[in-house]
Amino acid sequence: MSTTTIYWIIFIAIALASWLVSASLKRKFERYSKEPLPLTGRDVAEKMLRDSGIMDVQITCVRGQLTDHYNPATKTVNLSEEVYHSANVSAAAVAAHECGHAVQHATAYAPLKMRSALVPVVSFASNWMTWILLIGMLTINTFPQLMLFGIGLFAMTTLFSFITLPVEINASQRAVNWLQESGITDNHTTLMASDALRSAAYTYVVAALSSLATLVYYILIFLGGRRD
Repeated sequence: MSTTTIYWIIFIAIALASWLVSASLKRKFERYSKEPLPLTGRDVAEKMLRDSGIMDVQITCVRGQLTDHYNPATKTVNLSEEVYHSANVSAAAVAAHECGHAVQHATAYAPLKMRSALVPVVSFASNWMTWILLIGMLTINTFPQLMLFGIGLFAMTTLFSFITLPVEINASQRAVNWLQESGITDNHTTLMASDALRSAAYTYVVAALSSLATLVYYILIFLGGRRD
């Protein structure tokens, strides 16, 4: 079985897993958005930041779906309109998760610091690695160093994907623990929030595995080209 065939089998398997995870995530967030809570996403974010002693982080409302994120450069928790204004389990889970990143930032959580340090490198790699790898494959027998450089850039994006895993999982753990400890969720709704955030974490796992599979594919092309 050729390298290309093996890669396509893995690629199709990961694409299927990604679709299943995304469908499950959407279904769960829709279901848990029908479970009311007393506080909106904005209220949850404000309370979690305050309870964590964080006073220098702003909460903003941004357009779009799945646009929720924490920006360490501007110290802002950015919540999508639906999360910002809604008072339900899904909104609370997302808001608390993003505030979990703010807490990580405030406490100098090591994986987050490492991921932040890699952002400039990953930004450069994302802009250039596709072209470098393409040209590198065409010139592998005359200038193999170029493809090797491209593989190095891709390896940085793969490393970034794997460093993202503990960052996201830890933020979710902080969110779920705080939601229950603060009394915003009871035992029943805490399980819902945990389930929703666990499904969200699976998307990062699939992305990391996809990146790793692609990296291995490029390495095998490089090794095969050099033997030829």
